[in-house]
Amino acid sequence: MSAVPTEKPEVTGAERDTSPAAKPPTEEEEPIAPPQFILYLEQPAYTHALRQLTLWTHHVLLPVYGREISSTAPWCSRWWEHPEAVAQLHGLWLAWGDLTGPGSPATGPASWHRDHLSPVMSSLRDPQGPFAGCKPGMHRPKEMPPIDHLDPFGPPPPAAPK
Repeated sequence: MSAVPTEKPEVTGAERDTSPAAKPPTEEEEPIAPPQFILYLEQPAYTHALRQLTLWTHHVLLPVYGREISSTAPWCSRWWEHPEAVAQLHGLWLAWGDLTGPGSPATGPASWHRDHLSPVMSSLRDPQGPFAGCKPGMHRPKEMPPIDHLDPFGPPPPAAPK
């Protein structure tokens, strides 16, 4: 694995003080931008975000919420190779940071469980979900649905010569 570039680490909601008592940034301080959704990132920012997501997934999410794998509740040990799983887990992680960190409301963790964890895990673990066909120790890449080459919103095809 290559070294992570030396840059300011992203600040998650868990590290950001969002309480009303938090003072606004002064002119000398730059405001901390919220993390960007992983699907919008390009390299090396994507790799950095995926590394942070992997740490959270492997050290928080799966040890606490990773239920047993079965044919009715699949999981892929190479989840990061499933773009849908990456997108859903990243959204779940962002919500975790906002709802469970310092300055979050006392009901934040309950809201996170109800509104975010349960729907995402149900979607990911669905037998027809992104891990369909994956079994313990066996990753099966998914085929993208076919897309017609004609773009209905693109320029019209050139007119036939007369």
